[in-house]
Amino acid sequence: MTHRYIKIGVTATVLLAAFLGLMWTTFSDGADYFKDVDEVLANRTAVEGKTLQLHGFVVPHSIMQKPNTLEYIFKVQNNGQVVNARYTGIVPDTFKDTPGSEAEVVLKGTLTADGFHTEPNGVMAKCPSKYEKKS
Repeated sequence: MTHRYIKIGVTATVLLAAFLGLMWTTFSDGADYFKDVDEVLANRTAVEGKTLQLHGFVVPHSIMQKPNTLEYIFKVQNNGQVVNARYTGIVPDTFKDTPGSEAEVVLKGTLTADGFHTEPNGVMAKCPSKYEKKS
């Protein structure tokens, strides 16, 4: 009988380890901090170098695209705090910096000493309020 209990114990341990490993890898990808620009800049040293999602609004007339590339440099602000950001890739259609209709964005990337470096496919621009239902 003891040989049977050893097999059951080893099998249960292997299954539990596999399940915990799967849970760890699944949740570690989506466990990024979600912070506003002013929150990040108020406590910059705590989040610098960590992957996070940064929420803010594109500063009007700040988007610059390097010629013949998909590299963008722009500024994102919230509550008067501004951070420089850079991104390489295709941006959403709603990613604009026209006055009076600041694009609300969520950027996924890393805060460094020279600004926010956005990951590939890390720009999510929210739809402007003109698409929302009027009350």
